[in-house]
Amino acid sequence: MIESFDQFHFLRPLWLLALPVIALLWRFARPKRQTNEPAVQGIAPHLAMALQVGSGQTQRLVPIDGVMLCGLLIVLAVAGPTWSRIPNPLVAETAPLVVALKVTESMEQSDLAPSRLERSKFKILDLISARTGARTALIAYSGTAHRVAPLTEDPNILRPLLEGLSAAVMPVSGDAAGAALELAVDNIGTKNSPGAVLFVLDDMNPAQIATFTADRDPPRPPVIFLTALPSGSKLSQLDKVPNAKIVEITADNSDILQIERAVRSAYAAALADDDRLDWDDRGWILGWPALLLILFWFRRGWTMKWLSIGMFGVWSLAPQASYAEGWQDWFWTPDQQGQRALNHKEFSKAATLFQDPYLKGYSAYKAGQYAEASEIFAAQATADAAFAEGMARIRNREYRPAIAAFDKALERKPGWQEAEQNRDLAKFILDYVETSREQSDTGEDSGIGADDVVFDNAEAKGKDTVIEASDLDAAPLTSEQWISSIDTDMGKFLRSRFLLDNQGVRE
Repeated sequence: MIESFDQFHFLRPLWLLALPVIALLWRFARPKRQTNEPAVQGIAPHLAMALQVGSGQTQRLVPIDGVMLCGLLIVLAVAGPTWSRIPNPLVAETAPLVVALKVTESMEQSDLAPSRLERSKFKILDLISARTGARTALIAYSGTAHRVAPLTEDPNILRPLLEGLSAAVMPVSGDAAGAALELAVDNIGTKNSPGAVLFVLDDMNPAQIATFTADRDPPRPPVIFLTALPSGSKLSQLDKVPNAKIVEITADNSDILQIERAVRSAYAAALADDDRLDWDDRGWILGWPALLLILFWFRRGWTMKWLSIGMFGVWSLAPQASYAEGWQDWFWTPDQQGQRALNHKEFSKAATLFQDPYLKGYSAYKAGQYAEASEIFAAQATADAAFAEGMARIRNREYRPAIAAFDKALERKPGWQEAEQNRDLAKFILDYVETSREQSDTGEDSGIGADDVVFDNAEAKGKDTVIEASDLDAAPLTSEQWISSIDTDMGKFLRSRFLLDNQGVRE
């Protein structure tokens, strides 16, 4: 779906010069209808007109019409219509979203069953479930703003924290929407982030609007307001916020769909502004109507010579070097065949088919061929390739080269949050490996990886150690079990955290 027609353009616009040529050929090649019919002798003119076959009828379609229409579509397809960029497949394809929930006594009113706050929680949970695999953070605010959870892809972490929020846990009453916005911007991270901020609220102090309308460099991320009010109620002060979308809470999921569309639009707009990403050529879409026009040539009584001429022309103009071997080469380029294999999760096959170096490396990465993928990415001079090289080297347990690759990515794209996070991860693993090597005979050369378990008997100083089988067999806690194991009421836990926040102490 086209998110914005503002980005629509052609990748190869010079091909459009062929359109008037085709139109002229169409004009002169189309057979003209004879208008000077011979007069019929001995019959009145008005009767003679009635006796002429086809008189007064418009001319029907002829084979040249289908040929030229097909030619127009092919020229438009070759010109490369596009309106969006191709996202980096190794980076999350969904924009991060920071949810700022107003938690005040007014939100506990019951004009929305069971209450405004509880209905808002339900909607947030529905939104998180709909954004499977996407990163979401949670902020609660009243008179002060507090980060409840950082950006995470795990809804099980957010659910119990969200359920523990109530007006009683907030240390200060009031409306600090501006502070919540600042905290949300900090959570999203870098200036190139395509994230969005969702405010779930029932009112806003007009004094807070200034924070939303202030000029920023870089500009603040798009803001979406979900109003937790009875149907038909409006918050007129929100209309003053530029680049914002206002969504009314509904009984069905139509509000969730509106929010998702707004977040996707923010992501698409951010991609369109990123010159490091390639435009997605959508010319293939026009191939289907062209194919339907070709089918009309098989109509009885129509000549096939135009089909032969057209097929020969397309074959002669096609760049032969872009086709591989096999019958599929008549229909798809190697990159298209590679994409088909990638879509069917045939990663090894895709790696051999792709000619695009980045997609070839990505396919090798997905196939578990990390060494080969690293070499392919290392030969490319882009930030995305350096990032992908670092990911492949981490998988291949090459931690120092991985750190160097992420450093290279940050040189080419300063402030890239994902690269910084993965570089820190590689450093952490490397420090762990080197520390383990110093404490035991097991080191990096022995194959210690991020998923390996190392038993260090240094404290026992060579003595026998008894390990209970039940300890080894015990399954690790899930994120939901871990967060539920906090030995306190979740509301009390959050209130303690928020009080410490106000004192300037971070846990």
